[in-house]
Amino acid sequence: MKRFIATATMMAVMILSLASFAVAAEEKIIGTVEKIEMQGKSAIVTLKDSKSGKETKILVEDDLTLDKFKDKRISEGDEIRCKFDTSDKNKSKLFRKTAGC
Repeated sequence: MKRFIATATMMAVMILSLASFAVAAEEKIIGTVEKIEMQGKSAIVTLKDSKSGKETKILVEDDLTLDKFKDKRISEGDEIRCKFDTSDKNKSKLFRKTAGC
């Protein structure tokens, strides 16, 4: 019984450590669109962080956001809120304007 409890505890610690690692790979940024480079079914967007001034390149592959680029609903100079995965080539998970209606 002690062995079972020790094994279960060890497994729980391993799972929690892996979950925290996965969360650490996600970052958030609010910044201005500096450049949009369309590349077929994807786009590389350069964002300038409003807090630090650092430029970050984000890979956008979702069709909804790509349509917004094509329709000019999102263009250079717009302020964007973005979540992206740093472990996967800065691939965007959320990409939308910060301005309301």
